[in-house]
Amino acid sequence: MTLTHDQIPETALAWHREGRKVALATVIETWGSAPRQPGALLAISDDGALAGSVSGGCVEGAVAAEAFEAMEDGACRLLEYGVSDEDAFAVGLACGGTIRIFVEPVGIGEGLPLDTLEALCEARGQRLRMGLAVNLTTKDRALIAVDTPKDPKPSDAQSAAVSQQLMAPLKKAADTDRSDFDESGEWFLAVHNPPLKMAIIGAAHIAQPLSVMARMTGFDVTVIDPRESFSSEARFPDVTLSRDWPDEALRAVGPDARTAVVCLSHDPKIDDPALGVALASPAFYIGALGSTRTSAKRQARLGEAGHSAEALARIAAPVGLDIGAKSPAEIAVSIMAQIVERLRKR
Repeated sequence: MTLTHDQIPETALAWHREGRKVALATVIETWGSAPRQPGALLAISDDGALAGSVSGGCVEGAVAAEAFEAMEDGACRLLEYGVSDEDAFAVGLACGGTIRIFVEPVGIGEGLPLDTLEALCEARGQRLRMGLAVNLTTKDRALIAVDTPKDPKPSDAQSAAVSQQLMAPLKKAADTDRSDFDESGEWFLAVHNPPLKMAIIGAAHIAQPLSVMARMTGFDVTVIDPRESFSSEARFPDVTLSRDWPDEALRAVGPDARTAVVCLSHDPKIDDPALGVALASPAFYIGALGSTRTSAKRQARLGEAGHSAEALARIAAPVGLDIGAKSPAEIAVSIMAQIVERLRKR
């Protein structure tokens, strides 16, 4: 399971289905020291519930006030907060940053159509990469499927290619019966990636804090270990468990470009088959527990099994950043930090 901070569209849809009015706020542009990036989402319900963030806390109150009005009149809002605005100082954004935020009620007036939100959530549930475009002037919208990139964090060149791919069929994807459909004007494009996944091979002591940290970071986590005494619900509550043999279990997980694989059993019979599957996949991170000496022996075994030196170089071993970690929780911190570094900075 993941925490809801990575499932804002799904949260908004669930609230709407409960009978609540809902609005979505999206960061569409930033300058300077803005705390959140374009595409960041905040869901607001008419009873004051919040999910997600658009600023880390400093403008959420002001945005929520605008959202309450949008839920009543059905009109979208295009907001801007910066150090030069008295409103920005009032809500605490005095760090030199400016942000533009688009607020749209769900299923009301000119807001986000309910069927568009439902289609987006359904596609995300199928791990499809979707682009949602909105014309900030006319409020025309288009939801278009995008091919999953090789990298989990697209480069600028990939993002530009995605933009071209999405903008061309906007008219076709939107309501073509509308005579007033306008491809011109200012469009905002949000690309919705499927959730990150983590497969932990070996339900060792380190796996317990790591699974919690990964879920808090937004990963769907599966712990794989054929040893039932290790992979028990008591040791891993609220985590997907698999007791199949590691290579079969990992194939079932389906590691893709948004998957991290971490081998922690320290047993070649369990780790090596999983590493073979991981190396044949586009997983963005592959790590394995063990000392330098243990890692060298592992490299030799996998090399004899036919894996190239280039492929073996993908394995982070000894796993984790060298922060002097000693306890299982500290080692989990070092692993999680290395995974985030690989995801964000490579």
